[in-house]
Amino acid sequence: MSADDSQNGENRLRRSPTGPAVAPPRLPPGQAPAPPPRPPRRQWQFWTVAIFILLVAGVCIRAYRDLSQPEAWHYWKDQYVSPSLTSQVIDTLHLDGSSRGRRALFVSGTIGPAAASWFRSRLDHANLAPGDIVLLASPGGDLNQAVIMGEIIRSRGLATAVGGADASGRIKPGYCASACVLAYAGGKTRFGVLGSALGVHRFVTTRPLGDPVAEAQRISGAVLGYMTKMGVSSSIVEAMSETRDIRWLSPKQALAMNLVTEPLGKP
Repeated sequence: MSADDSQNGENRLRRSPTGPAVAPPRLPPGQAPAPPPRPPRRQWQFWTVAIFILLVAGVCIRAYRDLSQPEAWHYWKDQYVSPSLTSQVIDTLHLDGSSRGRRALFVSGTIGPAAASWFRSRLDHANLAPGDIVLLASPGGDLNQAVIMGEIIRSRGLATAVGGADASGRIKPGYCASACVLAYAGGKTRFGVLGSALGVHRFVTTRPLGDPVAEAQRISGAVLGYMTKMGVSSSIVEAMSETRDIRWLSPKQALAMNLVTEPLGKP
């Protein structure tokens, strides 16, 4: 090989971006290759776990504080454990003894602190259409929840009636008292079932009060506003304010107050 060829070869090696290829060194016989280096420990994994534990602890502490309040516990129990109301879907409810009937949801029991949300879910499952009936039988209960139930009934264009039903769908008398009357008032049409009873009384609160008189006036004003909105005469509030005991309205009184809008049968 000439000197020029040798010089050209050296120039090519210098111009190569990677330089000349070099074979890896051979390990002695019986020696295993060294393991690859371990990546550094990720400190963020520790902090992720720590933050997650703190978040869970915060939620649990808040839930404990909420449930430690009697009102919250009663609401939780009424909503998820043992609802104070029960319901039954009646495919064909016969109001006036004729063969023609309407679909109905029969609701009975005490109106508890979570009754409104429970009632809404039962209506959704019952798939009632406007003009169908909510059949009530209750001694009353939570005033605010009853008002919300009445609002739900009115917003869906449902009718109300007081009583129960036998196996054939024939309506039978029942009673609706105290806060139940507010839920009943939500009906777009309010049927008066012969033999059924509507009972009213003065509402009071069990919460600690600064001024009992002012609180009583506030409750009366709220009930009056609701009943007026539902088309019931203000005279019903006067009847409520007369006694803390249940006052059972006669069919003529309930009709005169426009609490009943469509009587069934003859009193």
